[in-house]
Amino acid sequence: MGSADSTPGPRSKVERVIEEYGLEGLGDELERRWTGASGERESLRSLADRFNRAVLEAALDEAGASPLDGEVENTYRLLRGDDVSPGMQTEARRQLERDGVDREQVESDFVSHQAIHTYLREHRGAELETEEESRVEKEAQTIRRLQGRISVVTESGLTRLANAGDITVGEFEVLTDVQVYCADCGSQYEAVELIERGGCDCESADAE
Repeated sequence: MGSADSTPGPRSKVERVIEEYGLEGLGDELERRWTGASGERESLRSLADRFNRAVLEAALDEAGASPLDGEVENTYRLLRGDDVSPGMQTEARRQLERDGVDREQVESDFVSHQAIHTYLREHRGAELETEEESRVEKEAQTIRRLQGRISVVTESGLTRLANAGDITVGEFEVLTDVQVYCADCGSQYEAVELIERGGCDCESADAE
């Protein structure tokens, strides 16, 4: 199993939040659940939700709110759920403030699945070789091969046309750069980069 101190350098956001909220042991749990060491594997998105609920529960405990069973999970759903109305979300935030919780700070300390991934891979040194990762790498390799093929075909075609005198072109280099634009978050990434980073910026507001 990895260690939170296995990689030198600045702390990740996840490490900082664990320390600030006294969530010792949560890093080990996240790694076990991600790698499947403690049973069925959990996705990064599920782990991010688990982490954020722990942060919310710690904040409520610190404020002396003593949340009831299921209250933390419900409050978190109201704060982050896609199917929650703005009015319900606002009321949940007001309730946290009435409970003495620094709501803005807590929400800013929530993390995304990208942040969890960075923490597990780069700061704990956790490794995962699964069918899911193999599928991701396979698709990335397919795109790389196609980009390479496009470069070769384009270069050959231009060279033939130039040699025949059909076009004029100096010493050239063919660049293939397939970009993916997300209309939801406005981010744009090269296709392979998007795959390797695990997605766009739709949930990166809380990432490092």
